[in-house]
Amino acid sequence: MWMVSPPVGIFQSTKKLFLSERAGRGRTLEFIRKNAANGLSVANLVAGLSSVLCSLNRQYHHSCWLLLVGFLLDLADGAVARQLDACSALGAKLDDFADFTTFGLATALLLQPQGVLDGLLAIAYVMAVFARLCFFSSGIPFTYRGLPCPYASSLLAGTFLLTAGNVTLLRVTAVVMTLFMVDRGFYPHDKVLESQLWKKVVYAGGVAAVLFSPAVVASVYCLAWSTSYIVFPFAVWSCKA
Repeated sequence: MWMVSPPVGIFQSTKKLFLSERAGRGRTLEFIRKNAANGLSVANLVAGLSSVLCSLNRQYHHSCWLLLVGFLLDLADGAVARQLDACSALGAKLDDFADFTTFGLATALLLQPQGVLDGLLAIAYVMAVFARLCFFSSGIPFTYRGLPCPYASSLLAGTFLLTAGNVTLLRVTAVVMTLFMVDRGFYPHDKVLESQLWKKVVYAGGVAAVLFSPAVVASVYCLAWSTSYIVFPFAVWSCKA
């Protein structure tokens, strides 16, 4: 007498299943939204650790390619976090750790330190990256204080590939990049993926060059990109998002 008729029971069960699946999809999408940028930071970290392993095994060309991949990932993760409104303290710490690993430790190993002076140069480069990430806060919107370390790393990787691993030239370049990073001059927060169309085209060209072009083409492209930002930061790359 009190039993629910079978059609009504089936309808209620189907409705509950549909709502449960819908809620599950909603939670999944929210998790992806909150962690998309963190995933890019983790990918950057993995690229940096892989670059370290390649350098330890003297596979420096592979190491340079991974550094260029890390450069592209680093430019993307901040844009993704801001666009998805998923910025967090944890994400910032993860991003800094990935940057320190990729653009500090992994990049310094390209210098191939053999003696005391070479070792001191590598340590100085890593410490410059550490200082740049931890202590150089500009306090001004859309500006960095000191050269962002991904650009220094990209320039060193491109230089290594173009000069067939000329260590002397690479070390001289590393000294110059260290001075740029510890200098407190201002650099624009370029926000490549959130600014003018031509900057997005430059980024897309970098992705195509790194993933689908010969090493020479990729290195020339990233070297020209990084050099333009380092030498003409405001004349060319001043953010107008």
